[in-house]
Amino acid sequence: MSSEISSASGLGVVATVRRGLQLSPAMTEGIAGTLALAAVATVGRVVVPVTVQQATDHGILTPGGPDVGRVVLSCVLGLVVLLVTGRVSALVNVRLYRTSERGLAQLRVRTFRHVHDLSALTQSAERRGSLVSRVTSDVDTISLFVQRGGLMLILNAGQLLLASAAMLIYSWRLALLVWLCFVPMLFLAPRAQKAVSAAYAGVRVRVGMMLSAISESVVGAETIRAYGASARTQDRVDVAVRAHRGAAVRAQTYVSLAFSSGVVLSGVALAAVVVAGTFLGVRGEVSIGALLAFLFLVQMFTGPVQNATEMLNELQNAVAGWRRVIAVLETPVDVTDPAHPVVPPRAADRAARVDFRGVRYAYPHGPEVLHGIDLTIEPGTQVAVVGQTGSGKTTLAKLLVRLMDPTDGEVLLGGVDLRDLALADLRSRVVLVPQEGFLFDGTLAQNIAYGARPRTPGDVASAVAALGLDAWTAALPGGLDTPVGQRGESLSAGERQLVALARAYLADPDLLVLDEATSAVDPATETRINRALDQLTAGRTSVTVAHRLSTAEAADLVVVVHDGEIVESGTHRGLLAADGLYARMYGSWVVQTR
Repeated sequence: MSSEISSASGLGVVATVRRGLQLSPAMTEGIAGTLALAAVATVGRVVVPVTVQQATDHGILTPGGPDVGRVVLSCVLGLVVLLVTGRVSALVNVRLYRTSERGLAQLRVRTFRHVHDLSALTQSAERRGSLVSRVTSDVDTISLFVQRGGLMLILNAGQLLLASAAMLIYSWRLALLVWLCFVPMLFLAPRAQKAVSAAYAGVRVRVGMMLSAISESVVGAETIRAYGASARTQDRVDVAVRAHRGAAVRAQTYVSLAFSSGVVLSGVALAAVVVAGTFLGVRGEVSIGALLAFLFLVQMFTGPVQNATEMLNELQNAVAGWRRVIAVLETPVDVTDPAHPVVPPRAADRAARVDFRGVRYAYPHGPEVLHGIDLTIEPGTQVAVVGQTGSGKTTLAKLLVRLMDPTDGEVLLGGVDLRDLALADLRSRVVLVPQEGFLFDGTLAQNIAYGARPRTPGDVASAVAALGLDAWTAALPGGLDTPVGQRGESLSAGERQLVALARAYLADPDLLVLDEATSAVDPATETRINRALDQLTAGRTSVTVAHRLSTAEAADLVVVVHDGEIVESGTHRGLLAADGLYARMYGSWVVQTR
């Protein structure tokens, strides 16, 4: 049964951040030293209020008149401290950037690796654009917070504590007044946090949907133009963009409301201090210098409160991204390496025996599509699996290459259950050639050589010659160095199939599984494909999901699948003589091809 990727992890904010840091241990390396430096940098912020107080009370308002030397000395000392702490603050930034980039790189690599480990069914259940956004833009939101909001959080927390301590020293009454002004924040903040968190979770989902719509329209541009569906596609992209815009505006609206609340409370606190400080000054309980310093300290205190809105914005955006990334990493991998893999000896002739024993399979949330399949394929046998669309023949092929595991029964290679083979060993022994071989942007030679083991240009040339494709490659503009373009767009469908066959030849598997292409190709290319197939399958066990019954004619064994069961098996001639389902399928195919 395939796992499903949830839209986001259900962890709370603190638990999400804790889990995210666990997944990126490099992000917390040297954090103690960074925090110590941040504390030193924060101390520099209180220098200005202290300098103002000292210069005012002990330099300007001295009984004997202004003491210019004392004022200058206070200012010089304050400037020196500011320069030192400014340098320390820059060092904090550098350290934080370095560790955060290392940690985020770990997170990206780990998530990308996990995405590749997920089964094909799990991946196909998720929009491609959404899946890509979890590794890219969602991690970028984390990066923005860690490198900017995280630093602000550290510095502002220290600034709040330092400002509070300094305010208490100058006047505990005024300090208490400032704190009382911000009591409403204690009640508003939790509600604001929940609203903003939910809003930004919606934003991240909309980002994935938007990227999915855009990427599909770019990849399918040729089909869109061919069918005149540009307007419909544009509408789909517009809807996704508008949905993202609406979600983003909603989230920013919540943040703006929270920010305006902080600004109002900051203004109220400053006004209250001016009024109360004036009364205390008149009564001689606070000096003019102390009152001026206190006003600076109020700004130091209210600044982080106002910045908290921006930090809340970035934090919730990052948490939403973190939750989506964690959701991917929490998705169980269905096809895993065994704890104690078996390494069966390889046959000298490189041909594998295959057994299906009581194999059953049901797709997630669907009915069973294979019902107790029993089949033995002797080494070196070329098998054609035929059947109507939806009969279960493609599912058989997927189980054979272990893109998924049976819900019951077992598939054996050389007498060993595929689940007991290390995945790397299995991939070296069993190779799937799909209907549409995927080509990467690069040269023809690079695409042929693509595989687990490195191959030299000589290996590629030898494979091409062995399959009889050297005349075709020589006719190309750059030979084996011809660029194939993105997804192989510079080549025809048949030529891409030739590349896939050459790639499979270089892999040198014991078992070859082919999903026969149904696209029409020109006679010359079809001849090349058939010749290459003959060379590729010679002496190997091969299983072909046959869509054309001409393939079944040349097979050693024909397996007929109907409604998830093997209803017939035998040679082409023997099945025709039996006058069963295969004979009727073949007769209908012959009529259609005339």
